[in-house]
Amino acid sequence: MNIYLLFKSLHLISVISWMAGLLYLPRIFVYHAENKNNNNTSEVFKVMERKLYFYIMTPAMILSWVFGLLLIHSIGFQQLSQTWMLLKIVFVILLTIYHLYLGKTLIKFKTDQNNRSHKFYRLINEIPTILLILIVFVVIFKPL
Repeated sequence: MNIYLLFKSLHLISVISWMAGLLYLPRIFVYHAENKNNNNTSEVFKVMERKLYFYIMTPAMILSWVFGLLLIHSIGFQQLSQTWMLLKIVFVILLTIYHLYLGKTLIKFKTDQNNRSHKFYRLINEIPTILLILIVFVVIFKPL
């Protein structure tokens, strides 16, 4: 079995799972912000947010990093000197920072201290989409 292809497959599966969460959690925040005065609905959103973040998104993020680093190791660390690879890593770091920001936001909702509107969450929901597009184009075309 080709270990590189195994790591690549597991990396892609992890990234897809992580991206699904990064796109869905802010959407839940939109609905939560719209229904913050409805206690029953708010409690349901809190459970959904917590489970998505801790049971799906965070493990998927960790596995994305692990398999990505294993891929770099298997092709050689000299690949890090290529501009496209550095750009990809920068974009993935930005996704990771976004992930951590969503975790902080989750705590605000959990403690009923969110002061952002549903419009704000609709807007930040575009961040992972933009980063995903940039990552895919950089990896496929290797423009630099």
